[in-house]
Amino acid sequence: MLNYKLKIGLAPMRRNTTNRPPRTFLTWTSAEERGHRFVDYIEKNFTSENVEFVDIKGIGCNDLMFDDDSAAAVVERFQAEKVDAVIIINTNFGNEEIAADVAKALGKPVALWAPLDDEYYEDGMRPTDSQCGLFGVSRQMQRYGIPFSHIPCCRVESEEFKEGFERFARVACMVKNFTGLRIGQIGTRPAPFFSVIWNEGELMQKFGIRIVPINMATVQDRFNKTKEEKAEEIAKYVQVFKDNYKMDELTPQYLERMACLLVTYKGLFEEFKLDVMSAECWTATPVMFDGMAPCAVYGILNDLGYLISCESDMHCAMTMALLSAASFGKERPFLGEFTVRHPENRNAELLWHCGPFPLSVKAPDSQARLVNQREWFRAKDGEYTVARLDQENGDYMMLAGTCHTTPGPQTHGTYLWGEFNDLQAWEDRLLDGPYIHHFVEMAGDYTKELREFCKYFQNLKMDDTIKGK
Repeated sequence: MLNYKLKIGLAPMRRNTTNRPPRTFLTWTSAEERGHRFVDYIEKNFTSENVEFVDIKGIGCNDLMFDDDSAAAVVERFQAEKVDAVIIINTNFGNEEIAADVAKALGKPVALWAPLDDEYYEDGMRPTDSQCGLFGVSRQMQRYGIPFSHIPCCRVESEEFKEGFERFARVACMVKNFTGLRIGQIGTRPAPFFSVIWNEGELMQKFGIRIVPINMATVQDRFNKTKEEKAEEIAKYVQVFKDNYKMDELTPQYLERMACLLVTYKGLFEEFKLDVMSAECWTATPVMFDGMAPCAVYGILNDLGYLISCESDMHCAMTMALLSAASFGKERPFLGEFTVRHPENRNAELLWHCGPFPLSVKAPDSQARLVNQREWFRAKDGEYTVARLDQENGDYMMLAGTCHTTPGPQTHGTYLWGEFNDLQAWEDRLLDGPYIHHFVEMAGDYTKELREFCKYFQNLKMDDTIKGK
């Protein structure tokens, strides 16, 4: 399962200078006061159910790293505490050599932050020059080939810092989960879908992603055992379907099988230690389970935190994992494909699929129905991120933008009508490739996080061909 909990190391840093009198240039006392104040503020205001901090109290000169020995001690502590990311705080001009050494040794996402230099003395002296030093730190990072993030130069109490910190934390959560991602491959792709072909060897070599193949015979075996051993849990999910959907006459006969498959997939996630799944749906499943369709099953599993992409779309599964991590698991990503243009609005598109959306994204005024086991409802109004990771000739790219819901014709399945700034540019890009019509949507705008995430993987680039997405 995806892990949405982060440990972030806080590493305040000063220039390695001689000790100078107070109220002069680059003083120790000013750097130490700022370092303590910033670390205390961040720990007090940004510790959450998802984020905890590791500081460097007791290391260096009054809790600041400043030389090779203090940098080595910081690395040792952060490695022992297994931090997932680091924020280097330039309390004055800083130290470009050790900042790069710490970042390189840890190999984790790192954010650089220069607090606003806002103290000036009557005689014209100033004690910090934090922003100035940050330019040297960033240049050393570049020479080492270390990707890094940057929180704008600002006061720690500002909304700007809050936005910058939260964005970095979301990116760190994405990197943590993408590195070593375990994806269950359930069955094989539908025979006509050449469009979802993917390269298992490349994913392992370039990103360390582990594909766990699970053939349909295994699924059938676990299904039969689940039916015998977990009747009470199956009954619970039968009731979930009954309580949340209006049903046609065909669906009730399948409810027990649908609930059994749901519990089976939960068991497969746990048995094979999977983060997400890429599953076949409308080919083998109906044949093996007497006409059953898994669409609504995938929707309920999504709301339970078990993410499954339809139609054996591996790249879609990867994108779902990224977006879920970007929200710390608080929003639900889903597969809505580019399907048809709006009959009247030239910038609006039907983002649709046959019925696997999580129930939590349903619009309040749209009744949830099950029609031959498929969900039918419209997604709630708002802004959505629209994204897909894909590849061609070993080059991996991320295309991402946003749309806003807009009124459109009622249709079957699960869907939303999304209005884009320039839908024709999207259509052109999808046709030019390497993308297909399957995209992942999630409430909110996470395009900045996706762009920042791409910095941390040499083999993944952000696609900027669509302007004003």
